[in-house]
Amino acid sequence: MRRRSILGGALGLGLPLLGCSGTPKAEIWRDANCGCCGGWVGHLRAEGFAVEDKVVEAVGPYRQALGTPPDLISCHAGRIGGWAMEGHVPVPAIRRLLRERPSEVSGLAVPEMPVGVPGMEMPGAAPPTYAVLAFSPDGAWRVWMSFRGLQPV
Repeated sequence: MRRRSILGGALGLGLPLLGCSGTPKAEIWRDANCGCCGGWVGHLRAEGFAVEDKVVEAVGPYRQALGTPPDLISCHAGRIGGWAMEGHVPVPAIRRLLRERPSEVSGLAVPEMPVGVPGMEMPGAAPPTYAVLAFSPDGAWRVWMSFRGLQPV
């Protein structure tokens, strides 16, 4: 049995659900007091994802169930197409993951909350370059893509 199948059962989510556009449904777990998380949810919706935005008291249990390595934590957790998402992952990185479907990757993360990621834009300021990291079930990670704002570099 694949890790994603086990993960889906552990979260009680079953098979990935598809939005109207054929894009997998995005399930997000976030704290009610986080404003930037709403910006990321808006980014996903603007790019055609159907989002189930779940405000929870504690995101930690969802991160643990998703297998997110503790050193990659940001402000919210998600699941798209069977993969874990942590933090403000830009849609081009998600679409690449959905297209390539690498079996050694269990999720993508943008650790912490760098300026310039979707939901953390600073009007008038040039965004710095940041990395989207791909992590595996054993907690190892590597750079998946680099971005400046929403633009891959």
